[in-house]
Amino acid sequence: MPKIGDLLRAKRTLSLEFSPPRDEIAERNLRKALIALEPLQPDFTSVTYGALGSTREKTWEIVQHIHHDTSMPVMPHLTCVGHTRAQIEEIIGDYRELGIENLLCLGGDPPADGSVEGDFLYASELIDVARSLGDFSIGVAAFPEGHPRSPDLATDRRHLAAKLRVADFAITQFGFEPGPYLRMVEELAAMGIETPVIPSVMLFRNVEGVRRMSALNGATIPDALNEALDRVDGDAAAVRELAVEWGTRLTSSLLEAGVPGIHFYTLGASRATLAVYANLGLGPTA
Repeated sequence: MPKIGDLLRAKRTLSLEFSPPRDEIAERNLRKALIALEPLQPDFTSVTYGALGSTREKTWEIVQHIHHDTSMPVMPHLTCVGHTRAQIEEIIGDYRELGIENLLCLGGDPPADGSVEGDFLYASELIDVARSLGDFSIGVAAFPEGHPRSPDLATDRRHLAAKLRVADFAITQFGFEPGPYLRMVEELAAMGIETPVIPSVMLFRNVEGVRRMSALNGATIPDALNEALDRVDGDAAAVRELAVEWGTRLTSSLLEAGVPGIHFYTLGASRATLAVYANLGLGPTA
């Protein structure tokens, strides 16, 4: 399995993100999406991990499936808030035995009332444990508009820079315009950080979902996109067309800016991702 840090030193990467399914229908749809997207030959895929380990088993199942039954390299997400050190060591050890060489190390969100027990608070602590247990290529999260819990953007950048000094790469939270990402990279460069940061593009599937996730993650929806979302709300085909249109435009702008890679949020479906790849001539022949 290739290490993502090595890939980024050699080329621009294209990667896909999946989330563990919540029911049998979603699981069937996810497996269909994996079959449809495998011919794109992504440089890697990632599988998300629910807050406080809520999807631990399902994340493991999907990581195993992608690793054993497809040709796509896979990187598990792992959050540490709410976990003991023994739990984290067990999870990472299992991934090491499976042959996984890439991890996305995240702090994770505590409950709103702060009532959480565990041995960790920050992603940097998780990185230390992962480094002690194996030769992993380790990524972290970046928030172009600042983490929702950061008191201000300057504090966010200092914390991000500290993580990037010990990580091999970062993947951003999704955004809808290139400006915040490009400003973040400039600010990091001014702090002496050259660790590659991959921007994410979310290919949304419904209006309520994209607005809810954007609010939770501090991602600004531009006025033009908000107005377009109002027009297509309730029409699944029109929503997908808008996602493809906006995703194509954003991906094109980011590639023109020379980003180290693009990470697509597939949301467990394939058609929008396939369409963006086709529109821009991406994939195996790119």
